[in-house]
Order: sequence, then structure tokens, then C-alpha cells
Amino acid sequence: MKTVLETMDLKMVYHVGKVDVPALRGLNVSVGAGEYVAIMGPSGCGKSTFLHIVGGMLQPTSGRVLIDGEDLTVMSDKERTDLRRRKIGFVFQRFNLFPTLTAEGNLKLAERIYSNGSNGGDSARRHEVLKLLRLENKIHHKPLELSGGEQQRVAIARAIINRPAILLADEPTGNLDSENSQIVLDMMRGLNNEFRQTIIMITHNPEAAARADRVIEMRDGHVVEPEQVREETHR
Repeated sequence: MKTVLETMDLKMVYHVGKVDVPALRGLNVSVGAGEYVAIMGPSGCGKSTFLHIVGGMLQPTSGRVLIDGEDLTVMSDKERTDLRRRKIGFVFQRFNLFPTLTAEGNLKLAERIYSNGSNGGDSARRHEVLKLLRLENKIHHKPLELSGGEQQRVAIARAIINRPAILLADEPTGNLDSENSQIVLDMMRGLNNEFRQTIIMITHNPEAAARADRVIEMRDGHVVEPEQVREETHR
């Protein structure tokens, strides 16, 4: 299986006044193409820091991050921005849709950004993605005309419309009720099954994590091995 994400001895230390606060303590993570991985752990364990570094939004203190074979840690800001545009899709708790654009309009904008405005995108791909996410009847609706679950599904469609090497999802159901959460999780599972979209999802929700192929547990800035997780659970 091709490796899409690999981190090697990844460390991140925040400097708060005169105090050094370690967030990541030598993280080694590998994710293969087509995997659906959930990352769990208590608040403050380093999950969000990890996601921001992997997404090229934050530079680590040390270590390496390879996205589809390209090393983020040796890139300039401009090069990291370009890699994000080409190879990474993001989904957050907040949907961050453009309110004046329709569902299809939001996807078209993502396509234009991806191509630097050089083409009009792929209409067949847009309709394929929207159909899989059960949004084909909402294609001309603007965000305020959609439910929260529908808005999040549009945000997911926008994130994967350009076939990113990896989709990073940060608590994608955090702002949704239980019914819409289940729908969104079903959709993400479908994206992985139908398109073999590689997904890394941060979640506090064990039910959401159970949808993934694999769960990575984090504690205090490092990965906890399954045996350690069981021991800590039964203490």
C-alpha cells in the first residue's frame, strides 16, 4: 500500500513566556492510501497541533512530515501553501461556506482555486460527488437554505472535489445533532468506500471513531499503543 502520510519523530514545543510547553513528543504516524483513520485522545493531547502541522498550517519544532512523498518541513511558506492547494482537503466543525454562492458555486470556487483559474472545473465530477453526498437536489441552494448537516456535506464535497491525496477532518460532526452526525459519518464512510479517499479524522466521539478502519490513540503528545490504552482504561 502506498504511504500518503508519514511523520518521523515529530515534535512541537510552544513557548509561553519563559515556559516551554511540549505539544508533540516524537510522533511517528503512517497512513496508507485509501485508509480511513480516526485520531482520539483527551483535550490537550496534541491532536489539533498534529492536524495543523500535517495540514501545512504550522511548522513543527523538529521532525519530518511527508505528504504523498513531499516533505512539508523543508518547504517555504509559498511551497506549503501550494501543496495544501494540490493535495490536502480540509473539513472543520464550522462549515466556512461562501454564503452568497450555491452548493455548486462553492465547489466551482474550490476548482478555480485548485487550477489557479485556468479551467472551469469538472461538471461530471461535481455531480458525482453531490449525488454520493445526497445533495443532487440542493445543487442550486445557498448555505442559509440548507440544514447544518447539508452544509457540512457541501463542505466535505468542496474538500474532496479536486481529489486531494488526503482529507483532514477536525471534529466534522462537532456542531451537528445526532441525526445529522450519523448522516455525515455515513457520507464520509461512503467517500472512502467509493472513491478510496484517504481520511484522517480527529474526534472525541467513540461512535464516530468506530466508522474508521483504524483508531490512533494519543496521550500527552505521543501515540499510545493499544496495550497501553487497555491498561489505562482499566486503571
